[in-house]
Amino acid sequence: MLIREPVQAGSFYPASEAPCRRDVEACVAEGAHPVEGTLLGGLVPHAGWMYSGNVAGRVFATLAAQSKPSTVVLFGAAHRESGRRAALFPSGCWETPLGPVRVDERLGERVLGQTNLIAEDAHAHTQEHSIEVQIPFLRHVFPEAMILPILVPPTADAADVGQAVARTVEVYKKSAVMIGSTDLTHYGPSYGFTPQGTGPEGPAWAKNVNDRRMIDLILSLEPGRIVSENLSHQNACGAGAVAATLAAVVHLGADRAVLVGHTTSYEVVGKRGGGDSVGYAGVVFTSSTRAA
Repeated sequence: MLIREPVQAGSFYPASEAPCRRDVEACVAEGAHPVEGTLLGGLVPHAGWMYSGNVAGRVFATLAAQSKPSTVVLFGAAHRESGRRAALFPSGCWETPLGPVRVDERLGERVLGQTNLIAEDAHAHTQEHSIEVQIPFLRHVFPEAMILPILVPPTADAADVGQAVARTVEVYKKSAVMIGSTDLTHYGPSYGFTPQGTGPEGPAWAKNVNDRRMIDLILSLEPGRIVSENLSHQNACGAGAVAATLAAVVHLGADRAVLVGHTTSYEVVGKRGGGDSVGYAGVVFTSSTRAA
């Protein structure tokens, strides 16, 4: 059986059960954001929990207040080279400090049968953290749910990947929610991106202008423009995952996106971060017509 061992436990989040559970509970403690309609999925950041955990926790708490999916489809950012095709982790489980989470092997087989845009590639997930940091949250809020992890590179067909997955979920009447992961603008000397200089006005611009460009596209439910927007403005490290998630939820009937949180690492740690800043947003997607 394939077992994906955690590689960021002890770094991005606690490695042992008690502190991991404590931190997850703290991140979701703010509770669900009030939303109207049927929840179909969300977008979450994937930094260390001390930076972005509260934003991610608000998304998970909001989804858990209404949903009890049998499977959570996870579209992750591909920070490392994983080829031109999206990479699906096909079977087995992902270990977490809170216990293992099973992969929905049958849904994965069906997805692979629907499209050639996705390849079976467990190796691509070995060092990638964008999905890993979400799994303890899922183990906590959806303890019975399986997962389907898919890394999506920022290519022109990223939205088609999401649509193919949603089509499979729809055809086989699967109870599933779609969750994608991205961080937003990586600003500062460490990232080689300082169009507004290295003073405090830089992180402010990164959040209020550059992040907001991407957020507004997400809220407008425009999957086809996400990858090109990021290429032009460097405002999402998981543009492929965002495009896939948007396409998936729109196919399933989403007609509204709700921003439940937006912050930056600069706001969390200030100048201790050396003037660098990374943006984090949480979004949920709802349908006003689809029954829960």
